[in-house]
Amino acid sequence: MPERATVPEGHLEAQLLAKGVRMTRQRKAILRVIETSGEHVDAVTLLERARKLDRKVDRVTVYRTLGMLKKHGLVDELDLMHLHGGQHYYEVKPGRHHLHLACRKCGRVEELHSELLDRLEGQIKREKRFQIADIRVEVGGLCARCQSDGAKP
Repeated sequence: MPERATVPEGHLEAQLLAKGVRMTRQRKAILRVIETSGEHVDAVTLLERARKLDRKVDRVTVYRTLGMLKKHGLVDELDLMHLHGGQHYYEVKPGRHHLHLACRKCGRVEELHSELLDRLEGQIKREKRFQIADIRVEVGGLCARCQSDGAKP
């Protein structure tokens, strides 16, 4: 599974409550899974894990909650180079933009925070007077482990 940094538990709930969104037990379970997973999660995995916290969580609630989180700008939806077919993954919108490095052999995904990306963001803002809401950069290739196995991208 693609790894990612976590956020404090309750972060998403607090953000939604501040926007006037009603909190159900099922939504709370979904939010908890997203916040504490330690990896980018797809909707199926999210459903399975949320059901362990509240067995009444259903597929519709998962997709509606993901849509609401995207609408409020609280999560990003990623395809991660389509390494696992057409699956989409979700992560809490980070405070700082980052790149995703996807290994085409083993499927591992790592996040990379880069000062170069920070400088590029600043340059875009200054030169184009463009207000950036999202940056998604995915890099496909081979991780160090797969390179040592002699694989080719």
